[in-house]
Amino acid sequence: MPGLNRPALLPALAGLLIPLAIGMIFFYAPLERTMGIIQKIFYLHLSLAATAFLSFFVACISGIMYLLRRQRIWDARLAASIEIGVVLTTLVLISGSLWGRPIWNTWWTWDPRLTTSLILWFIFASCLILRSAVDEEGRRARFSAVMAIIGFVDVPIVFLSARLWRSIHPTVIRSEGIGLEPAMLVTLLISILAMLVFWAALFRLRCAQYHQENRLRDLQQQLQH
Repeated sequence: MPGLNRPALLPALAGLLIPLAIGMIFFYAPLERTMGIIQKIFYLHLSLAATAFLSFFVACISGIMYLLRRQRIWDARLAASIEIGVVLTTLVLISGSLWGRPIWNTWWTWDPRLTTSLILWFIFASCLILRSAVDEEGRRARFSAVMAIIGFVDVPIVFLSARLWRSIHPTVIRSEGIGLEPAMLVTLLISILAMLVFWAALFRLRCAQYHQENRLRDLQQQLQH
């Protein structure tokens, strides 16, 4: 795009895709016959879950790379992805409750999918608390890297929980295929794409902020000596 620098490209693209996804959710995707209008939350809910899983995958890879190379850039990526992932998982839990209330007649049930998702949130929220509690940079990075690697083990458990145990949570991807009408599937894919681009913009911004914070910390230490 002429006149548009690279850092602004992702936010601009997200600014186009998000309104498109919202429009498709409400004006293109048909109403689900059983759940009606409340099913529209599904597109947001699944898009949030997909990008939350991506966040924790990036955190796991960044944690491994930090332990191997001990470079700040990997710790910045680790921290940024965990922060975004915790926010997204919080929104997953909230949107799931809003979706489930009229369907299950309760805000919360200890269903395997919900329970494992809550455990995932606690693991990575604890990692953020740990990062804020440990002052020494190296120890903070090592501890959070190990927690991210261990915590990621819960991601496939969350994904497979509705298949491994008896669950009332709906399953979109089944052995016989994806249980969505074509217009619903297209809307879902556009919604996920919009969230992925938005995620990438946030991730890039937060990593840049960590880089600036590290440079400022280095300058302060140099001035003190």
